[in-house]
Amino acid sequence: MEKVSAFINAAHIYIRMKMEEEAATTQIAWVLSYVQEGVAEAWKDNLLNELAKEESEVETAEQLFSKIRNDFGKTSEEERKIEQLQTIEQGSRTCDEYVQEFKKVARGSSYKGRSLIEEFKRGLSGAIRRKLAKAEKPPTTIGEWQERAIRLDRNQKQSRAEERMLGRNVACPGGNVQPRGGFGGRSYRGREG
Repeated sequence: MEKVSAFINAAHIYIRMKMEEEAATTQIAWVLSYVQEGVAEAWKDNLLNELAKEESEVETAEQLFSKIRNDFGKTSEEERKIEQLQTIEQGSRTCDEYVQEFKKVARGSSYKGRSLIEEFKRGLSGAIRRKLAKAEKPPTTIGEWQERAIRLDRNQKQSRAEERMLGRNVACPGGNVQPRGGFGGRSYRGREG
């Protein structure tokens, strides 16, 4: 619906600014000249055929906009949301980012309950999904899956950061930093006799 609304708004503004004095048929033809590709192209061809035979109820640009909204509005938007929901993945993003995008897409998808959870799990990082599924008490709602996935992702990132810090250099008393493995780069082996 977003693309449909944006298209109608832009066309409406242009007609008001540049074509208000033009005949309704000219305004309709101009709007239809921008309806292109795929299903929209076939829809336009059918409408043009109806207009040529005077079988269409569309007589003004406003009626055309209503027809576009009815034919491409809600259903197309819902289908688009479902398609997005079925293809969205966490990838290299943080779980926070994935959850926020997932929520945004899910809002208009009509998915609820188990099917929504399954789509969320499908797009979630494999390591996080496996850890949550193997948990003593696995999540059971979409909210629990999202909350626990975010927490686990944050904990893993924090753990990796700490391991990197501990794996490099060690701070010695007095603020000096010495390489791991001994003082001055040599390991202590005891007294040599």
